[in-house]
Amino acid sequence: MYPTEYWQPLPDGRIRCTLCPRYCSLREGKRGACFVRQAHQGEIVLTTYGRSSGFCIDPIEKKPLNHFYPGSSVLSFGTAGCNLGCKFCQNWNISKSRQMESLSRRATPQQIANTANVHHCDSIAFTYNDPVIFLEYAVETAMVCREVNIHTVAVSAGYINEKPREQFFSVIDAANIDLKAFSERFYKKVCGGALAPVLDTLKYLHQETSVWFELTTLLIPGENDSEREIDQMTQWVVEHLGGDVPLHFSAFHPDFKMMETPRTPSNTLVMARHIALRNGLNYVYVGNVHNEQCSSTYCPNCGHKVLSRNWFELGTWALTETGRCSHCDTQIAGRFAVNSKPFGRRRIPVDII
Repeated sequence: MYPTEYWQPLPDGRIRCTLCPRYCSLREGKRGACFVRQAHQGEIVLTTYGRSSGFCIDPIEKKPLNHFYPGSSVLSFGTAGCNLGCKFCQNWNISKSRQMESLSRRATPQQIANTANVHHCDSIAFTYNDPVIFLEYAVETAMVCREVNIHTVAVSAGYINEKPREQFFSVIDAANIDLKAFSERFYKKVCGGALAPVLDTLKYLHQETSVWFELTTLLIPGENDSEREIDQMTQWVVEHLGGDVPLHFSAFHPDFKMMETPRTPSNTLVMARHIALRNGLNYVYVGNVHNEQCSSTYCPNCGHKVLSRNWFELGTWALTETGRCSHCDTQIAGRFAVNSKPFGRRRIPVDII
């Protein structure tokens, strides 16, 4: 029962959680939609502090982050629960878990930092479920990691209110924000949320922080994959976030409550990438399919391939130490460092030390 800050008492005795736009109003003992924040003795407490569903070392490209120290390794973990209700969730056994037994791993922030150090991980990632719902655990872990020069990465839907958003992203070095669609209809019908708060988070990250962030949109046939919606979304991104934010279009596969929806055709991803590039985005990728050409990074000035990717394996590396194109000296957007031995396409489960 870890105490939290973002709540307010209501006149009828309930407690309103103010962490995210759901504003759950709870009576004693009841949990919010995220399942991990609970009304307890007149306040909201976090019930999953220090508990995880498991730890793995991944390539940073798997988050996906293609412009944040490519080839580096990241210690990934999550807890349980989520503050959205996406019918297509591909981590539903974690994000929709109502069994505390699924949180079988216990780890303090210091233990997580120690484990990342021992395994020579450049970063830790809060992922698998949305870290905004375990904000206190994530923030304290990030602060400890910063003390030992380990980067922190958040994989999030960005569904969070203004004040907690400031606290959360003040200790985050990089993020991948899941922009699930570009319509309020989709967010309400398919996710049980709203689009506007996510767009606010994206504008906040761009205008008010130094967090390196990339976007991911899972294209679902018949739901958010029309040329019109992709055109509108990518125009908005260029106008409000600039042309240098990397955008990943990922393929959907049937899961959770959308088992009857077909997989995303590869040509839909290629079409979406073409629209995004046409509208002025410089770095656009496809994911969940094998397409080296559309997964590699190209210089927006001279067009040369500066970093090739075959799934998560890096090949051609035509970047200087500071991330400039070796052909024309154009600066490639992102955070870069020389990596003589990329982590590659591995996934290594680890125990906490």
